[in-house]
Amino acid sequence: MSDQVTTPDTAPDTTSDIAPERPLLRVVRGTPDALELAALVAVVAASGGGDGDAPAPVRSAWAAPHRSVRGALPTGGWRTSLAPH
Repeated sequence: MSDQVTTPDTAPDTTSDIAPERPLLRVVRGTPDALELAALVAVVAASGGGDGDAPAPVRSAWAAPHRSVRGALPTGGWRTSLAPH
């Protein structure tokens, strides 16, 4: 076992390789207390964002675009509208 003691002066420097991260939230005006800040963080976290790997929504057959397009009217206009097809 080694009896070597690591002090702040002899500790390996691991922070020089890592760039400082930008804060996700920044208070621009006012001084929120801990409860207000926690509520803000909860709302922002719950609002989503996610990874963007959400599956594409499945379209119902009732909402298919071809269902909203009408077919051609029979020739003859309103005179033939009661005629059997």
